[in-house]
Amino acid sequence: MKKFTLSAALTGLFVLGLSAVAMAADAAVMAEAAKLFAATVTAAGFGIGIAAFGTGIAQGIAVKGAVEGTARNPEASGKITVNMLIGLAMIESLCIYALVVALILIYAYPMATPVAKFLGMGV
Repeated sequence: MKKFTLSAALTGLFVLGLSAVAMAADAAVMAEAAKLFAATVTAAGFGIGIAAFGTGIAQGIAVKGAVEGTARNPEASGKITVNMLIGLAMIESLCIYALVVALILIYAYPMATPVAKFLGMGV
């Protein structure tokens, strides 16, 4: 057990030492990382905007179809409503997936902290 603890501690120190060397970059590299980060944020914004626009149109069409179906056959309104709600949930899940991807792009970006420090936005 002592060998395992010692090897785990030495591995941890080794990884920490390598990460310090990996993060020591010059200003030109950090400027490129800042440009890439800005492009990533812009892409995430456009992605969620397009997803929200598309799901809004799709939900409008779904509700329109359900209302027309209920107007034509009022006895089937229960089945139509259930199917419409299931469809709306499926459509909305696509927008939520786009939001999750956008948040991952913004917050799970590996250079987010160094870029923020380089830009003077202390994290």
